[in-house]
Amino acid sequence: MGPLTLGNTTPTSIIDLGSLVVRTVRISATDGLELTADEWGDPSRPPVLMCHGAGQNRHAWKATAETLARRGWFVVTVDARGHGDSDWSAEALYDSEDIGRDIVVLLRRFKSRPVIVGASMGGMASLAAQRTATDQLYAAVVLVDITPDFDMEGARRIIAFMSGNPDGFANLDEAADAIAAYNPHRPRPAEPSGLNRVLRQRSDGRWIWRWDPAYVTSKPGFGSDDEDTMAAHMERTRRIMAEGAQAVNVPMLLVRGGQSDLVTPQAVQNFRELVPEAEFVDVAGTGHMVAGDDNDAFTEAVAEFLTRQHPVSP
Repeated sequence: MGPLTLGNTTPTSIIDLGSLVVRTVRISATDGLELTADEWGDPSRPPVLMCHGAGQNRHAWKATAETLARRGWFVVTVDARGHGDSDWSAEALYDSEDIGRDIVVLLRRFKSRPVIVGASMGGMASLAAQRTATDQLYAAVVLVDITPDFDMEGARRIIAFMSGNPDGFANLDEAADAIAAYNPHRPRPAEPSGLNRVLRQRSDGRWIWRWDPAYVTSKPGFGSDDEDTMAAHMERTRRIMAEGAQAVNVPMLLVRGGQSDLVTPQAVQNFRELVPEAEFVDVAGTGHMVAGDDNDAFTEAVAEFLTRQHPVSP
């Protein structure tokens, strides 16, 4: 294998999957924080950077990352600040611009421009980064169920879920019930042990999410009844995303969950008017968490786009 592309130090772990090696590395980002990322495959191959949504972490991409890496791409999945195994921000700097600045730091470590795949929060941050850049940051952009005209009621539903159960859960079954109530279209897993990727156990035995609650509570108007302040923050976020999308001058794909309550058909139409060159795929039967609802369909949609816009050499 080639030299490490992202890590400043020796990998914290290396997993050999036969013809595929996965390296976990720690990366210095902005504000003195360190991020955790997994590198899938050969760093000399065309790169893909995958940025998850709020409340998720790099493991949300595991199946897709493995498939893409086995097909010849070099895939990096990263835990955003305040999520997974990455550091939390003591100052609660979690706006899309903050996460976008981390993305810019990551990009400097690639040998060539990657395609960025950004789900929800990750898509917001990828556009925020491009908005203030002096040149094109990416080889191509894939937005996963996020557009500037996201639905406010859908956003409130996500915020309510992330804000709920602040004292955690007594066990993983209780957490699985909460997730099933939030995603009624997705079958509840019979065995909830896999949830330890998004939950960690406190010293008192209760299970809490692997994200910093300040990601939600620090945002203006969130966690209170100040609807005007929240609306103003959301409008600012919309503007940043729209300006970022218009600044993108490389191929772009929007992947929408067919049952998404965040990205409505009207939001898709508005986005395609804003960025007429963008491609669009609607993944039937999926909600906001497209990859989690139908990973095979999601992965094939991304792989087809990559094959045309960021091909692997024979």
